[in-house]
Amino acid sequence: MFQKSTAYFSLFIGLFLSILILLFPPKVQFNYDFEQFFPQKSDDLEFYQWFRNEFENDNDYLLVAIENSKGELLNRDFLAKALEVQTELSELNDVDTIISILNFQKPIIGLFGSRWEKVMKWGSDEELVKSSKNLEQYRSKLISKDGKSILFWIKNTQNISKENGDILYEEIQKVFDRNELPPKAVAGKIQAQGDFIKLMQKEFGLFFGASILLILVMLFLIFRSFWAVWIPVLVLLIGTLWAFAIFFYFGKSLDVMSIMQPTIFLIVGLSALVHFITHFNIKFQKSNSKGEAVNEVFKELFIPVGLTILTTSVGFISLFFTTIPALKNFGLSTGIGVLIMFFAIILLTPGLLFLVRIKINRSSDLIISSRFLASLLSAILERKKLIIFSFLVISLSGIWAGTSIKINGFLLDNLPQDHPIQQDVDYFDKQFGGSNPLELYLEVGSSSATLLDYNVLQEIDKIEKKLFELIGSNQIISPLTLVKTLNQAQNQGNENAYVFPSPGQFKRMEKYLERDLNSYGIKILSDQNRSGRVSARSPDFGTYRMSQIRSDLIEYVNTEIDSRYLQVKWTGTAYLMDKGHKSVTVQMAKGLGFAFLVVGIIAGILFRSWRISFILLIPNIIPLIWMLGLMLIIGVDFKLTTAILFTVAFGIAVDDSIHFMTRLRFELGKGKSLFYAIKRTFLETGKAIVLTSLILVCGFGLLIFSEFGVTHFTGLLIAASLIFALLADLFLLPLLLLPMKKVWEKKAKKLIS
Repeated sequence: MFQKSTAYFSLFIGLFLSILILLFPPKVQFNYDFEQFFPQKSDDLEFYQWFRNEFENDNDYLLVAIENSKGELLNRDFLAKALEVQTELSELNDVDTIISILNFQKPIIGLFGSRWEKVMKWGSDEELVKSSKNLEQYRSKLISKDGKSILFWIKNTQNISKENGDILYEEIQKVFDRNELPPKAVAGKIQAQGDFIKLMQKEFGLFFGASILLILVMLFLIFRSFWAVWIPVLVLLIGTLWAFAIFFYFGKSLDVMSIMQPTIFLIVGLSALVHFITHFNIKFQKSNSKGEAVNEVFKELFIPVGLTILTTSVGFISLFFTTIPALKNFGLSTGIGVLIMFFAIILLTPGLLFLVRIKINRSSDLIISSRFLASLLSAILERKKLIIFSFLVISLSGIWAGTSIKINGFLLDNLPQDHPIQQDVDYFDKQFGGSNPLELYLEVGSSSATLLDYNVLQEIDKIEKKLFELIGSNQIISPLTLVKTLNQAQNQGNENAYVFPSPGQFKRMEKYLERDLNSYGIKILSDQNRSGRVSARSPDFGTYRMSQIRSDLIEYVNTEIDSRYLQVKWTGTAYLMDKGHKSVTVQMAKGLGFAFLVVGIIAGILFRSWRISFILLIPNIIPLIWMLGLMLIIGVDFKLTTAILFTVAFGIAVDDSIHFMTRLRFELGKGKSLFYAIKRTFLETGKAIVLTSLILVCGFGLLIFSEFGVTHFTGLLIAASLIFALLADLFLLPLLLLPMKKVWEKKAKKLIS
């Protein structure tokens, strides 16, 4: 397979495929859909989908805060200009409704019937002064808490597509720019998706370029030969091209998780190539025959390097067994991409090595020498008890740390606190009660006919008061909102009358209820008024605190709300996101279980011993345990995007152990004693293990500089886990193998025979 003629043929096929891809390039698409982080195949998701069809999406809106940069907010010229902007916005395609203090009306019920009256009037100075005295009711709702800005609540078309959402947001921006009225803050799905994708595009190119630069530097430092730099770089670029081309041909879009993939493919591929080229240098130097060196190296290393690539791929593919679409897609595509990279290495590298003139350089000893490794092994053997005790203490501390880390995720986890999007969200949290959608489903009990029955409304009133107590936001719309508004209307618009009415007051307003049900721009009742919703906005408290809030409210409902009148259930996008974060332990267990099983099977096939398989797992479980301690120290919580890193880290970290064990198997197969085989393995494979670990740590370390939280913590935690894995493989694995003398001797006889 690795003879000169077949190598040239493989190279021709590989280059031909690459040219075809360049001539017929696939369409590159970026996408960001946070609903991909919802847990699938769950009762909560099915209920939410029914709820959304029955009512509407709880996140199809855009919040825009504007202020008068030239003076007071309540200025006639500013308000007139703001109304012009609002009118222009309302005429845009895909804008359904706009609510602001500028067009908000309240009903007034008098002797001759009801009428609607604008809350805000500024036709004259007198009207403006009079209106300004009655705006306290709208603080933190339509006017900011500090009174410096007003809110535009822009409801867009339901289930708007990503493309149409981008167009709409761009048109909204143009309206503000054209009128020279820049928003103070903006928050909403169509804005976040567009801005996230711009940041994704920027970081995708940035990390791809940075990874190439890192590879050039590391190859030069390791090999100090021109051929040993350009051949790997060319192979890695082609492998990456193939991986992404296949994704795009099958219609996959790049998302927030995809930013990491170029770095992963390049660095994992580089670690494999370093193994091949390092051993090629050694073989070529000994035999002085390039053809013989190429053939022997790729024959000998095809299985061990292939197994390490396989376990790395398995680490990612194990994410496919989670219930989160974003993680499933990332895991499967990355796992397949890693295998494609290995295919490119095997197909292209032998032919390129035959094709070019090669001068051998021993520069790999500049990184780590055999003498150093020999001294290190002696020191390890002299301090066996201290090393084992140290690993045990640190590991027990890591297990304790794991019990102390809380599950906590935020909607904008992926952004740093100083990012403009995050700052805008913080502004709405402080000034308008939040931008995060919050939904409760209401259903009438067995003793009432509709949610508009007085007894039912009393129960809803109790829930709203409890909800306000828990979240501190009065951004609540429900069937009760209409009732309170009508009670205020019966009292000539007096803001103090915006309260739950007495039975007599309620009786008088009943004839107006049905008429005014849809006066708030959102659907709040359904099924002949037998079901409804409490729709609110709240700050993004995070999964941990919101779980407590939800539990407190449900406990209150169970003890204080009469179920004969009212049934209550949590739902909504924020609820499903939090459910996804809370499922991290299950998701992680599934992924790790699959990864452990595959690695155990690989070890079993190689050594035909369950005890050896168990020993192989120990130094690769330890880095995961130590990751728990690191997470506690640096303050990283469990969430979907950090929990998945354990399976990924295991799949990558186990590579060094497999290299070590396959080399040990090779040495034992030559009839050497266990101790001597371990020593030769440590000296021969230790150099490659250190080099590949250094490459992987530096490569994943690049991701630390990402603005996306998922990318940043992937780089930080996986780089740390690889360092921990290197320590475990060099210091602990040899000590675990020494007591297995009898088992190894028995296995060695079988290997020889």
